[in-house]
Amino acid sequence: MLIRRRLEGRHALALLYPAGPVTGEQPAGSVGRERLRLLPPAPDGVTAYALAPGERSTELWRVHGGPAGPERVTEIPGHCSGGAWLDRDGHLLALDRTVDGRTKTITVHLRHGGETSPLLRITEDSDDRLLLADPDSGLLLLRSNAPGPDRLGWGVLGSARPARFPGALLYEAGGAASAAGTTPVPFAVQPGQTLLPEHCGVALRIDGPDGPRVGVWRPSERRLRLLTAPRGWLPGTGLWTAEGELRLPYATADVPCGLGRMPLPATAPLLRPARVPRMAFRMISRRDLRAAAARASDTLPGAGASPGAPPAGAAGPPRGGPAPPTGGGGGAPGADAPSTGLSPELAGSSSGGTPSVPRPVPLREMPTACPRHLRASP
Repeated sequence: MLIRRRLEGRHALALLYPAGPVTGEQPAGSVGRERLRLLPPAPDGVTAYALAPGERSTELWRVHGGPAGPERVTEIPGHCSGGAWLDRDGHLLALDRTVDGRTKTITVHLRHGGETSPLLRITEDSDDRLLLADPDSGLLLLRSNAPGPDRLGWGVLGSARPARFPGALLYEAGGAASAAGTTPVPFAVQPGQTLLPEHCGVALRIDGPDGPRVGVWRPSERRLRLLTAPRGWLPGTGLWTAEGELRLPYATADVPCGLGRMPLPATAPLLRPARVPRMAFRMISRRDLRAAAARASDTLPGAGASPGAPPAGAAGPPRGGPAPPTGGGGGAPGADAPSTGLSPELAGSSSGGTPSVPRPVPLREMPTACPRHLRASP
C-alpha cells in the first residue's frame, strides 16, 4: 500500500506492508510540489501515478515503479482531475481536463511520453466527464450535460455508437434513482465480462434521506436495483469480485473495521427470448401422411405423369417425409397450383422451377425469427 504524507513544502511517500503483528513502512521518496493527489493504482500492480495541479497546467508524476524514485512524466495544459485506466497493461490513462471553463476527457498515452488525445467529446459545448472504465468489457460510465442537465450515461470504448443516457439512471425527471434525491455515483464494476459491455454490472452509491444505498445496474436490464448498504458503510467504496460478491467496508462502534459481503449474480440474467410467431410449419402424423399419399396416388396419372409426380408403382412418400400438396394434381405449376403459404425465400424452388414443399419442422427446431411480413399479430 502506497501512502502520502504532507510535510513542509513536499509530499513524502511510503510503502506499508504487514510485518507480523505490526505494519512495516518503507520510504519511497518525495515530490516537492504544493499539491499532490494519488491516482487509482495501475492495473499492472507495480506502478503508481499522481497529479500535481498548478496554476495553468497539471503535472503527471510516476511516484512508484520508476527506475529512480518519483519522476515527472509530462505536463498537461489545463486543470486535470478524475483518473481511470483503460487497459490492463497500465499504458492508457483517462483524465478529465478543464480548459477555458469546459471539461473534456482525454487519454494520456504513457508509452509515448505522455501524449494526449481526446476521449470524450459529445458536443463542442458540453462538459463530458469519465466516472468509471472497465478494461475487460470496454464499458464506460460518464456524466455529461449534452442532453441538457447533468445526466449519467454510458458508452463503449472504441465503439462508433453514441453515448446513451438511460432513464433508469435519470435522477431529476422521475427516473428510478429520483426517489433517492441525488446523483448516482459508480464505484465498482463487475470483472471478467470480456467484450460484454451490455451485460456488465455496475455498483453505484445513492445518497438519500435514509442514508446511502447501493444500486446495481446493467445496460441490458434497463432498470436500477436498490440494495440496503451495511450500517456504517464507507460510501463510495467497495469491490466486486470475480465470484460475484460485492464487498463493502464499514465501521461502527462495535465493529471498527468490518467488511460486508453482498452476493450478486455473476452474470446478467438472460434476456427473454423473442416470441415465436405462428408460421407455416406444423407437425404431421404418420396416419395423416399415409392418407394424403393415398389420395395423391388416386389422382395421379400412370405412365404420363408429369416430372414432378412420383414414379409409377411408388408406395408413397418416404417414411417421415413431407406430405404432398392436396387439392391439385402433379402437373406443371400454374394458376391452380397449390400454395405453400411461405414467402419465396423460405419456400425455395427446385432446379426445374417447381416450388419445393416445406418439410415439417419439430418444435425444438422451430426458428426464433422470421421475415416481418410473416409475423403474427400479438
